[in-house]
Amino acid sequence: MKFLILDRDGVINHDSDHYIKSVDEWVPIPGSLEAMARLYQAGFRLAIASNQSGLGRHFFTIDDLHAIHRKMVRELANLGCQVEAIFFCPHTPEANCFCRKPLPGLLQEIASRLQIDLTGVPCVGDSWRDLEAALAVGASPILVRSGKGLRTESAHATELSRQGIPVFTDLAEVADQLLVA
Repeated sequence: MKFLILDRDGVINHDSDHYIKSVDEWVPIPGSLEAMARLYQAGFRLAIASNQSGLGRHFFTIDDLHAIHRKMVRELANLGCQVEAIFFCPHTPEANCFCRKPLPGLLQEIASRLQIDLTGVPCVGDSWRDLEAALAVGASPILVRSGKGLRTESAHATELSRQGIPVFTDLAEVADQLLVA
């Protein structure tokens, strides 16, 4: 069975520099949920790995975050899709934790808890730290231009090219590519 790890904000839903703090602020990027459903129905196991420093900054509560995730899971279920697990880092950058991307702890936790080898597993993100975390565990990073992806592509064009990291418009385009591979 194939596996796919996704960042949340900027990949699945619209991102905000002011954080996604409530169910009302969580708005899927057009085509993202459908892309996840197509991948799931084609045999991919899906997991989400997301930095959520808004928790550590007290911009929202754990109950708010769970409500957002329940909404996402419900909308995916309506499309015939299940996410196997949602992993998140609640810490601020100043906490220097091991689970905050770009460090590999969150992805290593996914591997341990779901008993998978991350070697070559596609990891989709919109920020350089998402891609660095994937590289650190031997996964295959993929950049999307949605969210902060255009800025990431511009700021890290040389590294993207040198590392051979593919860049796609959005998650729907990633799904198209993975489903023909």
